[in-house]
Amino acid sequence: MFAARIRSALPAARPLAQTSRVGALQRTTPAFARTIITKRYTKDHEWVSYDSETKIGTVSITDHAQQSLGDVVFVELPSAGSEIKQGDQIGAVESVKAASDIYAPISGIIEEINETLGDQPNLLNKSPEDEGWLCKIQVTNPAELDDLLNEEAYTKLCEDGEDH
Repeated sequence: MFAARIRSALPAARPLAQTSRVGALQRTTPAFARTIITKRYTKDHEWVSYDSETKIGTVSITDHAQQSLGDVVFVELPSAGSEIKQGDQIGAVESVKAASDIYAPISGIIEEINETLGDQPNLLNKSPEDEGWLCKIQVTNPAELDDLLNEEAYTKLCEDGEDH
């Protein structure tokens, strides 16, 4: 008797045969924005990982670069808020072997720098493409990514020894 009262209080359900699968999916599946992460490389051995949703590019040197430099002892980073253009010098890395300038792989405004590198510059050796990131840039011209190398082209560059 209790179940009968509940059924009478609920709106009449449509039979399953009348509910299209597409319609059901459209009503029950929330809309998701697709974020695309694009990683590109320069011939000077910097990389940028660009997030299409946030428009932020994370920048550092490649594993190949840190191996060539040896033990990193000092990292000079750009100032947050600086406006930079693709190809501008944005910092430097000093190691026991050499010093090397860092160039902006993409144009934008420096949003954040990796403060940890001030005390632990060797993070560039331990984790150059993860914890050893240098800075984050609010990208102003994402089309510049097309001028950079994809992973396959960068790997070929390193294998061929075409370092600049």
